Amino acid sequence: MNKNGFLISAKGICIAAFLSLNTVIHAQKTENISTISEKTLSSILEKNRTYYTQGKVADYIPELGKMDATAIAFSVVDKNGKVFNTGDVHKKFTMQSISKIIALMIAVSERGEANVFDKIGYFGSEKPFNHFANLETTGKPLNPMMNAGAILTTSLISGEGEKPFLKILDMVRYITKNQTIDYNTSVYESEKSTGHRNRGMFYLMKNNGLISGNEDQLDNYFKQCSIELTAEDLAKIGYFFANQCTRFDGDSTYKNVEIARLIESQMLTAGMYEFSGEYARTVGLPSKSGVGGGITVSVPGKMGIGVFSPALDQHGNSSAGYHMILDFVKQYNLSLF
Repeated sequence: MNKNGFLISAKGICIAAFLSLNTVIHAQKTENISTISEKTLSSILEKNRTYYTQGKVADYIPELGKMDATAIAFSVVDKNGKVFNTGDVHKKFTMQSISKIIALMIAVSERGEANVFDKIGYFGSEKPFNHFANLETTGKPLNPMMNAGAILTTSLISGEGEKPFLKILDMVRYITKNQTIDYNTSVYESEKSTGHRNRGMFYLMKNNGLISGNEDQLDNYFKQCSIELTAEDLAKIGYFFANQCTRFDGDSTYKNVEIARLIESQMLTAGMYEFSGEYARTVGLPSKSGVGGGITVSVPGKMGIGVFSPALDQHGNSSAGYHMILDFVKQYNLSLF
């Protein structure tokens, strides 16, 4: 080998060694998920606690406006079903829009995906959760995560009166293995008495022939949004869909790969409303928020995450909750991308 060839070869080896070392150093920046502990969660929670000051508790539903803006909780259920909690983990709050993924699961289980999505789109949206979107043009809701689509989804669940709601409640109790979960009657009454926009969507879809029932179906939607739970319950819901509809304790009664994929895809594309695109870029995980201050997150094949902080950002998502999730995902390199 001549002198130039030797120098080029040596240079190549040095570059390869540098790149390899850089890769190792980068890998060491993210922690192994086996190191997750309540101390870890507590550290992330305390770092992000003050983000509530940048948000506002939802008050368009009067009962929600009574929530303590400083309340905060963080929960994780790992691959083995072990629960890690920190913060106000016993503080209850209402599911609100997080209930939509449960209703969608039941409607698709009963009617099949093709039947449900013949009436609802798979589209994402740049519009807020309570926007009428294209109801007045194509007549179909954009997706099951916006209010219009969720109202229609619940109306597709079989049963008279409050039977569809009871199916949703029973499924939430099953997934969380928590039979004490119920709905908050005060929040329900508050939602019902002020839900004129949702009522308008209901009757517009009824006019379009998508809904054939009466306002009992809308009442079921108000009730499902009023189901009360904790951040730990949300983490268990996240785990359920992350693991092909298998419960955190290994119970596989409802195991269904396709339904889990459907729910997670909807969470990823529309679960955070008009913030979903940016959220997919920063967090990169299927998630569903609710104006009660909760967010449930599925880390496919790995774990479930639940956060709670009722002060919401301009998109209707928990401000502190989002930042806790973001820090946790970065620390353990959990993004799908």
